[in-house]
Amino acid sequence: MEKVRKELLQGTLDLLILKALSTGQLHGWDISKRIAVVSKDRLSLKQGSLYPALHRLEGRGWVEAEWGVSEAGRSAKFYRLTTAGRSQLEEEISHWESFAQAMTSVLNMEAAS
Repeated sequence: MEKVRKELLQGTLDLLILKALSTGQLHGWDISKRIAVVSKDRLSLKQGSLYPALHRLEGRGWVEAEWGVSEAGRSAKFYRLTTAGRSQLEEEISHWESFAQAMTSVLNMEAAS
């Protein structure tokens, strides 16, 4: 199957990261890996997008981070959702579902004669 275009819709990156973190605490590499695996490699997050987004989400109070040791024995920053982040995730999911329904309606409309 073809990979999704490189450009994600505005706001999609935050939703992807928040959803990945809803399963538990992860470091950046594991967030990216989880999204790739679940999307069957149709979505991939580049470090140049992922880490600035994580810092932005941390600044908004939606995630918090602490240093720890990864499974590979390396020092890594682990991220987890805050209570505010869980609330934001629910809001983002609601917006995405509404958008997806609207797009489905448009894509299913009959051709004008």
